Amino acid sequence: MRGVLSVLGFAAVAFATPVVYDGRASFSLKDADLDTSTGPFLTVVKGTESATRYSDLLGHSLPPTPLWSKYPIPFLPIFGQPTEQPVSITITNTSVFYPGGNNPQFGFRRTELLAQGATGGPGALRPVIGSGVKAFHFSIGLDETRPLNYKHEYQVVFVEPDDGSHIFGVQLGACLRLLAFVEVRCADEHRKHSGSPFTNPTGPLPAPNARSFKILDHALNVLFTAPFTARAWHNFAVVVDWDKKTLKVFYSKDAAPLKAVTKTVPNLSVPAGTAVLGDFHVGVLKLPLVNPADSPENQGDVVRHGIQEGTTEGLLYSGVFVESVSGGISLGLGKKAFA
Repeated sequence: MRGVLSVLGFAAVAFATPVVYDGRASFSLKDADLDTSTGPFLTVVKGTESATRYSDLLGHSLPPTPLWSKYPIPFLPIFGQPTEQPVSITITNTSVFYPGGNNPQFGFRRTELLAQGATGGPGALRPVIGSGVKAFHFSIGLDETRPLNYKHEYQVVFVEPDDGSHIFGVQLGACLRLLAFVEVRCADEHRKHSGSPFTNPTGPLPAPNARSFKILDHALNVLFTAPFTARAWHNFAVVVDWDKKTLKVFYSKDAAPLKAVTKTVPNLSVPAGTAVLGDFHVGVLKLPLVNPADSPENQGDVVRHGIQEGTTEGLLYSGVFVESVSGGISLGLGKKAFA
């Protein structure tokens, strides 16, 4: 029996790939660590209250995505032992971010966890995750006790350089630049402020695609959509080739291994050189609706103006990590593929 277990253990190790950032919250991580930004997350993008007012480690109360649990039999998702705890991320009406302690973003409600290394914060991690070919993994679950308002747009995962654009992004809610709700492109003139397709609504809300994930490239083209269903983990991996400026999307639900859902596609509008380096965000960034009472100028300022209802809303996260694809991309359950 010991020999059999050794073989099984070797099979699991053989499929390991180099993880360059691991945001899968270990069971040793405590809520107090979130308040002090100790561990894999910088927790400063939030409202004025403590980080644990907006983020919560769920321990064993909710199983994480099954993809990265330990299994006694490789490739067979039974008798799994979780190695991480999910994270709940919420926004309230107090979730107004003050960058640098001033210039409040009254238009947004946002709580985000930023990936950081063991030392040096997110800045030290930028060249590590922003070079070569990297796969950004994350799983998202619906928080049925804190539902989103799909009349709004939400940006929930992205890599953001200093210019405020997104190398890639995951969006929920209204994509208000989609004329006749045709999913072709979400670009607009306000991307320089927020990476957002925010504009004055041109049709009824919520839009038909509001309850679907939309994976966007840097130019805000929609690469892939999937319905955001309840009681399931939605697993993603976005492969970024920083040198060739391409993207490729993988997706699955629950214990199903990840599968490629797009071809390798160009992402040519990204900045050049070190300007491309950015921070990896997961969380809830809720954009406002246009306030008809605002001036035209203020209606265009998505960061500081607009309508927010002040409700408590949230999402669940698991399986957050970044790996080098030099040894293949991890698909879950010990499987891998070459992107």
